[in-house]
Amino acid sequence: MPHAYREIFSAPGAKAFSSAGLLARLPLPLTHMGILTMLSETTGEYALSGLVAGAFTLSMAFLGPQVSRAVDRRGQSRVLPVATGFSVLGLAGLLLCATAGAPSWTLFLFALLSGLMPSMSAMVRARWTEIYRGTPRLTTAYSMESVVDELTYVIGPALAVVLSTALFPQAAPLAAGLLLIVGVALFVPQKSTEPPVGPRAADSGGASALSSPPVLVLALVLLCGGAIPGAVDTMGLAFAEDAGDKSLAGLVFAVYAIGSGISGLLFGARRRSAPLSRLLLIGVTGTALTTLPFLLVDGVAGMVVVVFLAGVFFAPTMVVVMGIVERTTPEHTLTEALTWMIAGLQSGVAIGAAVTGVVHDRLGATAGVAVAVVAGALALLLTLCGLPMLRARLVQAERGTAAAVAADGGEPALCP
Repeated sequence: MPHAYREIFSAPGAKAFSSAGLLARLPLPLTHMGILTMLSETTGEYALSGLVAGAFTLSMAFLGPQVSRAVDRRGQSRVLPVATGFSVLGLAGLLLCATAGAPSWTLFLFALLSGLMPSMSAMVRARWTEIYRGTPRLTTAYSMESVVDELTYVIGPALAVVLSTALFPQAAPLAAGLLLIVGVALFVPQKSTEPPVGPRAADSGGASALSSPPVLVLALVLLCGGAIPGAVDTMGLAFAEDAGDKSLAGLVFAVYAIGSGISGLLFGARRRSAPLSRLLLIGVTGTALTTLPFLLVDGVAGMVVVVFLAGVFFAPTMVVVMGIVERTTPEHTLTEALTWMIAGLQSGVAIGAAVTGVVHDRLGATAGVAVAVVAGALALLLTLCGLPMLRARLVQAERGTAAAVAADGGEPALCP
């Protein structure tokens, strides 16, 4: 397995842009939890804190794809510094307003502006795609990126809480802004791996990538799938509080990420032979089925076991989704399409956490964990409905690739 991952870093510049991308993607999970912790410390109002943090997340879910669309048209080096600048200004304004006790509407205003933070995980994936398009190594690269995403979402929130409680309330959002500046400053100058802007991208004024049926269906699948880890976040906290030790929630989050990370690494190290459409069905079906044991859980110990099993299907499914997007999306809209996947997932996590909290408070723990079961069922239903279309698009893309490669005297590297 290590050999497969060493291979992808053999490309010139791969280590440099992936390292800078790791640094630049930490601010996203750091900012959400940082806003929540900062405002809860400075205002003492948990409802306001959650709403402002949610405004940032939803803003980024909408604005992130718009930033990526601009990247597809103008290039990473031209767009990322501008988007980063506005996002950092938003974070700075939020810090000042929180410190000065400004009206609540100002907090929402600057949280929304902060949502211009670029989706660096999509930017990194776009570079991997440019390097390894049409080769099995791209699956390995996507697998590694999914694992890195998992790690940032484990490290980021925990780091935010530590910074804003141990140092001063504004420490986590401040650190997020600084990390974003440094990460993007290191990432952008690496022009040798930056995806070129094609003529169609530069001149395009057409529809969003979300108007593509595969992108729309897969974004909705991830929206529903993201509600599962969102429910895990809320129920992990609830069970830990019932046990009298909120720190136990960190164990639940970590185990979910570990299950997902291990399976993602193993999946990426294998050479794939099954069609992507079949792998998607297997992954979403497994995701849905592994939510059923949630209904039997009544404490932290049980939660730890079932979330590990649920996490096993998460990263591989995400890799397959990204692979389908790469195969069915024109190159000049790929970054935006990848960002819609991430936006769908992030929105699902936020919605799942919020809905689970409301259901748990009103109907109890069993109803709370049932949110994850319903989300898994919806994701499977969407997959079954969209599978014929996705399969047809993949076959169409494969025929186009085969024709192009045959003209060069080669063979296509991937199957649909």
